Amino acid sequence: MLYAQSAGGAGGFTPILMIALLFGVMYFMMIRPQQKRRREAEAMQSSLGPGDEVVTIGGLYGTVTAVEDDSVLLEVAPGVQTRYARPAIARVVTKAENPAESAADDADVVKE
Repeated sequence: MLYAQSAGGAGGFTPILMIALLFGVMYFMMIRPQQKRRREAEAMQSSLGPGDEVVTIGGLYGTVTAVEDDSVLLEVAPGVQTRYARPAIARVVTKAENPAESAADDADVVKE
């Protein structure tokens, strides 16, 4: 009789521990990496500037010509511009060079 009571007491805590362990594993394997990817995508979309070559989520390549609060104007062919929402930009292919930085780099090359 004592054995049955002690086994029953420990058995009630085990399922709660397993559920907590399962939630912890799910958090570190699925939720946390997804949050990190979302933060990186938001940072990339907020740093878009004119001259950046980008790819949309639909696979369209274009060059950023103007950036507004919630939209981006892309030049997809010479003289053809389309407007996209910022979240529609999947990735930046090449970043536009900052003229001030490139001038500083050129000055370093001349000094050497």
